[in-house]
Amino acid sequence: MAAAEKTLIVIVGPTGSGKTDLAVTLAEHFHAPIVSTDSRQIYRGLPIGTAQPDAEQLRRVEHHFIATHPVEEDFNCGAYEQAALTLLDQLFRQHDTVIAVGGSGLYVKALCDGLDELPEASPEIRERLAHRLRTEGLETLAAELKRLDPAYYEQVDTQNPARVLRALEVCLTTGQPYSSLLTGRVHERPFRIIMIGTDVERGELYRRIDRRVDMMMEAGLEAEARAVYPLRHLNSLQTVGYRELFEYFDGRITRQQAVELVKRNTRRYAKRQLTWFRRDSRIAWFDPTHVEEILRHIEEQMFAD
Repeated sequence: MAAAEKTLIVIVGPTGSGKTDLAVTLAEHFHAPIVSTDSRQIYRGLPIGTAQPDAEQLRRVEHHFIATHPVEEDFNCGAYEQAALTLLDQLFRQHDTVIAVGGSGLYVKALCDGLDELPEASPEIRERLAHRLRTEGLETLAAELKRLDPAYYEQVDTQNPARVLRALEVCLTTGQPYSSLLTGRVHERPFRIIMIGTDVERGELYRRIDRRVDMMMEAGLEAEARAVYPLRHLNSLQTVGYRELFEYFDGRITRQQAVELVKRNTRRYAKRQLTWFRRDSRIAWFDPTHVEEILRHIEEQMFAD
């Protein structure tokens, strides 16, 4: 490919693996803006629990899709795909390179490949599942998804009701496993895509996650969660870090138990993220601190035929 082509550098990896720092470093190197592919960092009022870039990082580099939408808005993958492609069309008029970073696998897929066109569920199925979620709880629905589609169950965030419900809707509407309808068909994009994964040894990653949760609590995560507690039913707040603190506020568990659950559930989420991203052969994995090595790889890809 010619070096003059527009390039989207996509940084992925599990939570706590250093994606944000690497993205800022690469953005400064390429004089490029950053587009977030995180499904929760788009919401306002959640800077601590969603690990949004801090004030210094936002000052150093132009960011997009950070605290841009109200928490009450149900912003999904389809809406993100359209908004992000429109934004990239604008950004590429001024920049040869744009950095995308985040750990939400479906948002990365939407941006890079497009989404599969899956059937809409009938209002009856949707309402029945919503009623079951309210009366039986998410764990029961996740167990049903495991029975109907064990392959997708192994990779989905089973603590995310929107993901579980959507997969069940498709299973019940079509009579087929949700995963069998994910064609993997890639929609052509008018720009080069280079994918980088942040690779951290598993034990070190889990230690980082535990430390980060402690730092979040010290930074005021509890107060942040209390501020949105009245909105706890929203899909945007069915998120690790808030869900556990809501249980504490409800008196079901102690504060210390909530903190330990945040750590455990974040580690589990990181493991699912790795399972998702490891399946993508386009991703080149690097220690996120090996910036020179990463830059060499990117520049080789940019100048490849």
